[in-house]
Order: sequence, then structure tokens, then C-alpha cells
Amino acid sequence: MNAVPETAPPSQTLVDVAVLDDDADFLSYIEDFLQEEGGYAVRTFTHPDDLYAAAEKRRPDIVLLDMKMGPFSGAAVLGELQERWPETCLIVVTGYPSLEEMRQTFKRKAFDYLAKPFSLAQLRQTLKNAIESYGLGRSPAVRLREQLGRRIKMLRVERGWSLKDLTKHSGISVSQLSSIERGAHMPSMESLLGLARALETKPSELLQAIDF
Repeated sequence: MNAVPETAPPSQTLVDVAVLDDDADFLSYIEDFLQEEGGYAVRTFTHPDDLYAAAEKRRPDIVLLDMKMGPFSGAAVLGELQERWPETCLIVVTGYPSLEEMRQTFKRKAFDYLAKPFSLAQLRQTLKNAIESYGLGRSPAVRLREQLGRRIKMLRVERGWSLKDLTKHSGISVSQLSSIERGAHMPSMESLLGLARALETKPSELLQAIDF
């Protein structure tokens, strides 16, 4: 019997986008567009509580949030999302734009701001920027490697060390360290232990610090 070759895991995963708006037509419009674009898993909501309940089960990567929703305060929803899921990319949408509102939006640390009516090209570019900034759409293994690499590099830089300095303390070659910090390779268990000792931390703490 011939062995069945293993299928390699996909390098790309769907970007989970949640849309909260009290306009059903707008929700349908956005959902249709993103489904046609491909690469997105889209969920739409008209009530904040429904969004919160869904996020508890599966956190969205990106939330498109309408700031004007009848009895619901978009600012309050934004604050709730940031408190409970700070790693989520939040993009504010409003039909009543103003300079002050834009200023307040960025003070609240939303990723970006879309004023209705916006073009599909604007939405496409904003989502592309978010995906690149947050490293979305990559497989979990790739995202883990990249975030661990960034964490190791941050700890190295905090000490004012060069790659050669970290090599001296960890016994790992400069080329290996560079590859790990870039997220190109996952460190072996032996290398992870060496890095943890050099950076005066525990391997578990290196991994726990990753927002994954």
C-alpha cells in the first residue's frame, strides 16, 4: 500500500472580521464585499452584547465599529473591546465625521478611521494596512515564530546588546539568532533554554509574554 503524503499546513489563514452597525443594509453590503474579496471570515452584529458573546467564543482579528448606533455609545463599545480584547485591531466607522471626532478616535488608540460613505478601495486599503501591521492572515505557527522573535529581540535591545553580545551569553551563533529574531525559524528547546538563561528569564515567561 502506498503511503499517503502528509499535507503541509496552509501558510495563510482567514482573517476574522466582525462588523458592528445598526444598519442592516450596510452590514449586508460589507459582508458581501468581504466574501467576494476572499481571505476573510465575516461576522456581522447589530447589538454590542452579541458581539461580546461571539468574541468570548472566538476573538475577531479586526472589528469594524460604527460610532453612531442609536441608543448604544460607540465610544463605550470601543472602550469595552480594548479592555477585554486589547490585541484586536479596531477600525472606527462613522457617518458623522469631524476633526474632533477623528482626534478622539486616535486618542482611544483605534487603528484607523473610516468616514461614511467610503469607497471599497478605501476599505480594502485600510484592511490591508491592518493585516500588515498586526501580522494577520498567517498560520498560527508563522505568527508564533514572528512574535517570539520580536520578544527576544526586544529583550536583547533593552539590555543594549548586539547579536554578537547575545551569542556570547547564549552560545547560539549570530546567524541562528538573526533567523530566530526575524521569525524565520523556531528555536529548538536547547536554544530556547539558552536564550532564557542569557536574557535572565524563564522559557515559560518568554512564551507567556506573547500575545497569541
